[in-house]
Amino acid sequence: MLEVWRQALESKGFKLSKTKTEYLECKFSTEPRKVRVEVRLESQVIPSSGNFKYLGSVIHRGREIDEYVIHRIGVGCMKWRLAYRVLYDKRVPPILRGKFYKAVVRPAMMYGVECWPIKNSHIRKMKVAEMRMLR
Repeated sequence: MLEVWRQALESKGFKLSKTKTEYLECKFSTEPRKVRVEVRLESQVIPSSGNFKYLGSVIHRGREIDEYVIHRIGVGCMKWRLAYRVLYDKRVPPILRGKFYKAVVRPAMMYGVECWPIKNSHIRKMKVAEMRMLR
């Protein structure tokens, strides 16, 4: 089946990389699979991936978003660090730091959050990151 798909793509001018291709197996059943399945493209075994990025969101095999929450916190910290020297100048009032956080950092951290299956631990991580930046 995968070989037919590869041939159809190549007939239209696309090239499927055998070394970069990965797949994510979606397990819709809670029962364990008895037979290990190997996905092959020609003679090469395609490795399974635990997560992948799709349309800006990270899709995980285990339905957990911990890695993505940590990534979004890192993005917010990066935006904060870009303006760190200016914001912590003695002449900049603390109110301006808060406004900058709300206008730049928080939207970067919260990008895509409306579709997260969020838990209290994720909310706590986001609040801790916010407090670290605003100290």
